[in-house]
Amino acid sequence: MTEHIKMEILYRNTEFLVCRKPAGLAVQAASGYQTDLVSELKNMLCRESGRKNPYLGLVHRLDQPVEGLLVFALTKAAAADLSRQLAEGSLRKKYLAVLTGIPAEKEGTLVQYLRKDSRRSMAIVTDGPQEGAKRAELSYRVLAERERQCLAEIEIATGRFHQIRAQMAYAGYPLAGDRKYGMPERTTGSPALCAYWLSFQDTVSKQERQFSTEPQNAAFSAFRAETAALAALRN
Repeated sequence: MTEHIKMEILYRNTEFLVCRKPAGLAVQAASGYQTDLVSELKNMLCRESGRKNPYLGLVHRLDQPVEGLLVFALTKAAAADLSRQLAEGSLRKKYLAVLTGIPAEKEGTLVQYLRKDSRRSMAIVTDGPQEGAKRAELSYRVLAERERQCLAEIEIATGRFHQIRAQMAYAGYPLAGDRKYGMPERTTGSPALCAYWLSFQDTVSKQERQFSTEPQNAAFSAFRAETAALAALRN
């Protein structure tokens, strides 16, 4: 792994681990020629245990350009439990995003339909059902405003391909740094999106566990006071 792309483990026990994925690192690469988070974690577990193929259960994902928190199962029983929580909605994720533009409604829910265009690796948004499109729902809340941008907390009710990036751009508020969904070609950096908060039931103690992290993307620099306060509050 290159020096500037490093994952960080926030918590670990015998059943699961929670780590922070940096922007630019794939969760699971399509080919063996690219470093990915699953391979890095498996290599770490292999070195520690001496086992050739230690178990690592992939419960949920983040797009390669997106930073933030992920939980991985270390046993099959934990994988089944965490996957059930994800399906039932008790495994919750919240995101922070820097939006270009400021919504007139400071809180709201967006419901559209998304269809994946595999050729362009994009999500196509429509207001109504179409062949191959799936319902997509998210809620957002504006936390702070700076000139022509705002910091928003977003929670998704459905997990669709590029859902937050596509829906916010369709609403007229593309994510800062997101060239694929509305920002100019000359834009540099990654989309300003971070899975900053994660909550689920401990697979052993059955107590609720919450984790949070602060975005590292430079697009969040104008909102450092707010993101630092949120990370401190959640931990």
